Amino acid sequence: MKFCVCIKQVPDVQAAVQTGRMVLNAYDASAVEEALVLNAENGDPVDLVLVGPSTATETIRKALAMGATDATHLVAEDGGEADSHSIAALLASHFEGHEYDVILTGKQSQDSDAGLAGAMLAERLSLPYATNAVGLAVEGNKLVVTRQGDSGQEIIALETPCLVTCSNDMNNPRIPALKGIMAAKRKQIATEHVAAPSARTAHSGTVDPPGREPGIKLEGEPEDIVADLVRRLDTEAGVL
Repeated sequence: MKFCVCIKQVPDVQAAVQTGRMVLNAYDASAVEEALVLNAENGDPVDLVLVGPSTATETIRKALAMGATDATHLVAEDGGEADSHSIAALLASHFEGHEYDVILTGKQSQDSDAGLAGAMLAERLSLPYATNAVGLAVEGNKLVVTRQGDSGQEIIALETPCLVTCSNDMNNPRIPALKGIMAAKRKQIATEHVAAPSARTAHSGTVDPPGREPGIKLEGEPEDIVADLVRRLDTEAGVL
């Protein structure tokens, strides 16, 4: 199957101090990994597409270094003001002129956690889709999706072409080897300059999460610790 994976450059939210470092969205990395695993035996292509500023090229090369075949960079210098609607519109225009069997996206992005673009893209392309996938399998011309629901897992067989949004619980994305990194540096990335449609939501600002008091470490003999803990839960926390 020909997989096309939508990836995104996002701030490194795992950094202890926010330094402006940009990385590949973790959910998208899982989508790339799963496509590579499924196509490892048959050698079918795994293509990438990213909407973002020109500085996002290195993020694309990281995904190429994992083993993806080709990549398209939809260069939107004003992409920081785009919302899920804008991104879905740009991606839909791109895919209308390309062949694919399956489009994979992360279930959400680390920066906004909106989780809307994948479903919006599927609607624009009139594709059957499944969200929050934790497992994929190819059976003939169908993609079998194991998705995490609210009360358990569901297994859905989708006719292709289709779209699936992927959880980062699906797998552990590979760390690119030196050979893959060097090969990625030589690959040509198709570029197209685009203007994001007007956003339907406004970003009013960003604030740090509120601070909280440090926890208390209880020390002493086990029976004394238990007695102290029960007292604190009763008199201080008021939960007993």
